[in-house]
Amino acid sequence: MSTTTEFSELTGDYVLDTARTRIEFVARHTMATRVRGRFDEFGGGVHLDGEDPSKSDVRLVVHADSIRTGNAQRDAHLRGRFLRVDDHPEITFTSTSVERAPGAGFEVTGDLAIRGVSRPVTVEFELTGVEHHPRGALQVCFAGRLTIDRTNWGVNWNAATTALISPKVLLEFDVTAIRRS
Repeated sequence: MSTTTEFSELTGDYVLDTARTRIEFVARHTMATRVRGRFDEFGGGVHLDGEDPSKSDVRLVVHADSIRTGNAQRDAHLRGRFLRVDDHPEITFTSTSVERAPGAGFEVTGDLAIRGVSRPVTVEFELTGVEHHPRGALQVCFAGRLTIDRTNWGVNWNAATTALISPKVLLEFDVTAIRRS
C-alpha cells in the first residue's frame, strides 16, 4: 500500500470497510494484566476534504453489544453492568473539527457518546496508506489511538471495580475507508 502527500487527490466521501477496519481497546485489570478486546459491529463514514481538512467530518456508530474480549462471562458483564447495552445500544463519535497535523497526520476532535453521556475527545490519526480497491475505488487507511477515562462516561459498576480495573482505557483504530463513486 502506498501513501501520498497530495491530499487534494483524496477529497471525497468514504464509507468504512468493516471487513478491514478494527476498533480495539486495552484496559488494565488488577493493574498487572491487560485485557484486550474489540468491537465487531460498527459503521460510519468520512467526508475528506484534502485541500481544506477543516471541512472534513467523521461519523462512527459502534454496536455496543458487539464487544468481545475472548471471555464470554466477562463480555456479558461488560454488556450489562458496564455498558448497559439494553438502554444504550450504540457508542457514537461525531467529529466537530478536523485539522492537519505534521507529516501524514490529522487531529480529529469530536463528541464521543457512551451510555448516553457525550464528551469531547481528540484522536490523532495518521494516514498509513492509499491504494485502489479491487473494484477501482480509492481506499484510504488511517491508524489512531486515544486514551479515555471510562468513568467520565459513567462506565463503572462500583468502588471495587475502580480498584480492580484501571479507569484508563486505550482505544485503538485501524481504519480502512473506500471512496464512494
